[in-house]
This record gives sequence, structure tokens and C-alpha cells, in this order.
Amino acid sequence: MRLIHTHYEPAGAGPYPTIIAMHGFGANALDLLGLAPYIAEGRFMVICPQAPLEVPIGPTQGYAWFPIRMGSPPDRQAIDQAGAAAEEFIDRALARYPIDQRKLVLLGFSQGGMMAYRAAVRNPSRYAALVALSTWFPPELKDEVADPPALEALPTMVQHGRGDDMIEIARGRASVETLRSLRIPVTFREYDCGHEITADGLQDLSQFLTEKVLSPIISL
Repeated sequence: MRLIHTHYEPAGAGPYPTIIAMHGFGANALDLLGLAPYIAEGRFMVICPQAPLEVPIGPTQGYAWFPIRMGSPPDRQAIDQAGAAAEEFIDRALARYPIDQRKLVLLGFSQGGMMAYRAAVRNPSRYAALVALSTWFPPELKDEVADPPALEALPTMVQHGRGDDMIEIARGRASVETLRSLRIPVTFREYDCGHEITADGLQDLSQFLTEKVLSPIISL
């Protein structure tokens, strides 16, 4: 597997319902792993790939999926390369780990959420649910929808802080409207917080994943 990653494995024997969790700009593979025991009482395996691009964050080293260019649109070639790396990682994770492929969830925070949106619209039938935290849906992704009926059957949770000073709430709300225009079943929650994941958000996420992924009986 080309991308460095961390993972949390639940108690008991697999295959496990699994979350692929993509971190935001400047973070690393450990950033979202600490959430694993608190999401649905730790019943999901959580696999956290580390983005491939090194970026300096003060005295430390962080990682990004693609560079941020202030005042300019993102580098489409860099986004495509990062997307290919993420999709290759998911392919290899499915081959390596005891994952219940009927209960695979794609989750992304901030820049990682944009990557999660991209992977989901390109292959929606692979995932049992999509989770987008403190992020936004780039409008051009509407042109990359590969399987509209499968996307219309993909339960999606969007969470955003009203005080987010990195990706303002208006962009999150606009993303929800774009998702609804694609007929994606969206559960949207706003919180009195900034660019972060809160305890209330974790509780709502746990309820969403329990109802949409853990509880349904999925036939072979």
C-alpha cells in the first residue's frame, strides 16, 4: 500500500463494517484515528490513509491531498493524482483487511471531505454511506457522476460548524443543495462550533451510521 496509514480494529472476528477516513490539510494519518472508539461504540474498523503531499505547518510537518493556492483555483492535475492515489489505497485496503464490503463507509474532514466526495461520485455503488465533515462539494464534481441511480441510494451525512472560519457555513449549505439536486439522500447537521468535530457531531454520526449501515439487513 503506497500511502502510510493507521487503523483501528474492533473486538471480535471480522469481517468488520469499515470506515475509510480521510484527514484534512496539514494533518496526518493519526488525526482521525482517535475518533474510532467513539463512533458507534467502536464497532467499525477505521482505516486512515495519510495524504501524499508534505506541507510545513509551523515547526512540524503535515500532509495534504493537494496544494492550496490562495486566490487561485485548485490544481486539477494534482487533485486527479491525489484521487487516483486514494482510490488505489481503498482497493488495496479491501484486499488486505477483513472488511465487510457491504458496509464500507467513506468519511472525509475538510480537504479530505472533498476527496471523499470525489471518490463517492465516481463509484457510489462501492459505499454503504458517505460522511462529509466541515467540507464542501466542488460544483464541477457534478460532471463526474458515474452512476446516478447508485448515488441516489447512497445515505450521506453532512456536518458543519456555524463558526467555521476555514470553510464557511455558506459553502457547506450550498454543498447540501448541490447534493439534493443530484437526489442524494442527505442528513445535514449544523453546530455552534468552528472547523472541528464535536461530541454532539460524534453522537449524531454514530446514530446515522447505526441506522444506515449497521442495522439494515443486506442480502447477498
